[in-house]
Amino acid sequence: MTRKGGVSSKRPTIYDLARIAGASPSAVSSILNGSWEKRRISAATAKRVIRIAQEQGYAVNRQASLLRRDRSHIIGMIVPKYDNRYFGAIAEQFETMARAKGLFPVITCTQRDPELEFEAARELLSYQAETLVVTGATDPDRISELCAASGVRTINLDLPGSKAPSILSDNFGGAKDLTRLILKRATEAFGAAPPLWFVGGRQHDHNSMERLRGFRAACDESGQPFAPQRVLMPGYSPQKAFAAMEGAEIPQQAAIFVNSTIALEGVVRWLNQHPSLKAVRFGCFDWDPFAALLPQNVGMTEQDVTGMLAELFRVIDAGGQSSTAAIKLPCILRPLP
Repeated sequence: MTRKGGVSSKRPTIYDLARIAGASPSAVSSILNGSWEKRRISAATAKRVIRIAQEQGYAVNRQASLLRRDRSHIIGMIVPKYDNRYFGAIAEQFETMARAKGLFPVITCTQRDPELEFEAARELLSYQAETLVVTGATDPDRISELCAASGVRTINLDLPGSKAPSILSDNFGGAKDLTRLILKRATEAFGAAPPLWFVGGRQHDHNSMERLRGFRAACDESGQPFAPQRVLMPGYSPQKAFAAMEGAEIPQQAAIFVNSTIALEGVVRWLNQHPSLKAVRFGCFDWDPFAALLPQNVGMTEQDVTGMLAELFRVIDAGGQSSTAAIKLPCILRPLP
């Protein structure tokens, strides 16, 4: 039995399709792998080859098949990290919510590398993503400009930008509430307010600076002088947090604001290597159920991932490029016993 065009019922090859279409095998290959535009092959030729491939039962990749659709229904997301619960929860819930709306989610991790972020955005555009969610990007405006030139809207999540809507946590309010809790619990434990330290995060990073601002506001409110020398911001990695604490003169009775669960790994390692400092009390910005079991932990701030994503899809459903003002959601303070 043969199919239309006289090709046998065995699986057709690129050469079979090229013969039927009257095109070269290399041109057919470019069309089927989605790189036809780079070779300046006409859209009419590409559509004809796609149609023939479909008629002959050839497995066409998703990128090429987009030629046959008015919409791709693809929604892309870039995330900086998979290795903490916050970004992992964002990715997982984003997939679930996107699928519930009939969208196909594509997520890629960019390791907080601005060039990787930009390249990921370019690739998602090549797959005709209809919307790109830019999560925790180092330069979200650059990505927004790239997408705008292709008629694709972007929405910033976790970190703000000036050229697209931004949805993020109220880092200032969440940090202020957590600092109040740390001071209260440490004062109860020691009988007097101990020196308060801030560990983790990066200088000039928006979220870190907002948390530091909330930390400082709570210090001022309590009457405890803010001490810049007790602010250690070497980055988010556990190794850098540990090294910064090793180089600091932290007393046996101290309270620590830990800026992220990633930095907390370094803090816990430091505590384990200094058993005489078991009296130290700390609180952490971001939630981790295992960290909540640590005896020195007095509380954690959880970012409202579900609420942020619900707001994200509300903006998407509204259509168009909304106001570029930032939408801030309150954090959830979780005191621990």
